[in-house]
Amino acid sequence: MGIDSRTVFETMDMLSTSDHASVVAISLFVTLLCACIVIGHLLEENRWMNESITALLIGVGTGVVILLISKGKSSHLMVFSEDLFFIYLLPPIIFNAGFQVKKKQFFRNFMTIILFGALGTLISFIIISLGAIAFFQKMDIGLAIGDYLAIGAIFAATDSVCTLQILSQDETPLLYSLVFGEGVVNDATSVVLFNAVKNFDLSHINTTVALELVGNFFYLFISSTVLGVVTGLLSAYVIKKLYFGRHSTDREVAIMMLMAYLSYMLAELFYLSGILTVFFCGIVMSHYTWHNVTENSRVTTKHTFATLSFVAEIFIFLYVGMDALDIDKWRVVSSSPKKSIYVSATLLGLTLVGRAAFVFPLSFLSNLTKKSPNEKIHFKQQITIWWAGLMRGAVSMALAYNQFTKAGHTQDRGNAIMITSTITVVLFSTVVFGLLTKPLVRFLMPSPKQLHRSISSEPVTPNSMIVPLLGEGQDSVAELFSGNGIAREDGQTVARPSSLRMLLTKPTRTVHYYWRKFDDAFMRPVFGGRGFVPYVPGSPTEQSVRQWQGEAKH
Repeated sequence: MGIDSRTVFETMDMLSTSDHASVVAISLFVTLLCACIVIGHLLEENRWMNESITALLIGVGTGVVILLISKGKSSHLMVFSEDLFFIYLLPPIIFNAGFQVKKKQFFRNFMTIILFGALGTLISFIIISLGAIAFFQKMDIGLAIGDYLAIGAIFAATDSVCTLQILSQDETPLLYSLVFGEGVVNDATSVVLFNAVKNFDLSHINTTVALELVGNFFYLFISSTVLGVVTGLLSAYVIKKLYFGRHSTDREVAIMMLMAYLSYMLAELFYLSGILTVFFCGIVMSHYTWHNVTENSRVTTKHTFATLSFVAEIFIFLYVGMDALDIDKWRVVSSSPKKSIYVSATLLGLTLVGRAAFVFPLSFLSNLTKKSPNEKIHFKQQITIWWAGLMRGAVSMALAYNQFTKAGHTQDRGNAIMITSTITVVLFSTVVFGLLTKPLVRFLMPSPKQLHRSISSEPVTPNSMIVPLLGEGQDSVAELFSGNGIAREDGQTVARPSSLRMLLTKPTRTVHYYWRKFDDAFMRPVFGGRGFVPYVPGSPTEQSVRQWQGEAKH
């Protein structure tokens, strides 16, 4: 069978043209990323703007230019793929969140964070889903019951990036840890709910199906957390035993990065929540693995993870801005613009109501368990937490694409309405609510001088990585159980708590105390950690630096 040489040359020419087009598109996109970083830096002190809004607006502006150049055919350089988002962009963001978190504040408020992030998201999911059924069924959009529940999961996913860029871990540790922790757990819960909804036949909902749905949710939540912890401990054990750094710090950094990514992919392989898995893997790695590597590797990994997370966030917002003007999606809904506006407004209203329905009641419940006024969530802080979760971002976009489109395109009118409405809500909430975030937080929160007088001193942010998980730099035994009778190493006695009464009055401190004893006695001797790993020079350069420092002291 002969091969036409002309056909071969035409195919090669087409492939080379396609490759060149990809190179051009990627070059332009990288240029835009650089522009976002530079402009975001110049606007750092601006009262209204932040890098998320800057990237979004640059994306919209670029989309307009591409639309004009292509004469209305396209608005973006690359086609959005939910696989690109969930497999490559989301893992570094979530892992860095767990890796860099101040564990003292996070675990001190762990129950409140879980209350907001898990139970609160579930409440928001129910309210948005029921609201969507009540309003949208009358409009004959053509959605199934599974679509309505998916809408609840999509719009229950918050995006607290704008608020977290304004809040400070040092000035408002309680508020920052609540907003940050709730945001991460919220995203994970939303994705778990979304996957649970997709995996069930919801054409005939009854009590059995509802119980299976709830059971599946808790199974995914717990299994994903356990997998992340196990993977993090495995990385700590391997690096502690083999100590790659005595030969090459590059191997240490590589094994840490690959093990972190492996935790996410294992979760996806077993149909669990990769977000939860990689988040808790990050926490465990920062507590054990990070202390087992050389000093050079510590600095390298910390900044590498932070940089990857930063670039991924800018990439997402830039692309969402360009995709907002995708002419194909808007062309499908152009025949009924009023209906599209009504759907967008309804979703925005349901988001506001669903958020308020759990923030204020759950804050009230949380305050009932707190004795100290500094630990309670005051009304102004509750408003800030409510506002922080009103913005919708990349997770909502990715879930909407997953539910309502194939490869970013759809010709179905109902699906197109939901996609364009999601885009509208994301743009409006990020830009409008995001622009108002700085003035609102400055109005509600006291000035930094007042804050420094009213809160306990916290280690500055660059040193946050050396704060161990409920470790030595945190509450002392006396602070944990003041006035209760436990013998301390210095000979003084601190009264022993009655376990039931102590658990009811100060449950987190009781957990802290027993966790620290277990961690020091069993975990850190096996998996390493601060104070449990002897110093071994990581390289001749590091060894010479140590010798030079020693000579300088003498």
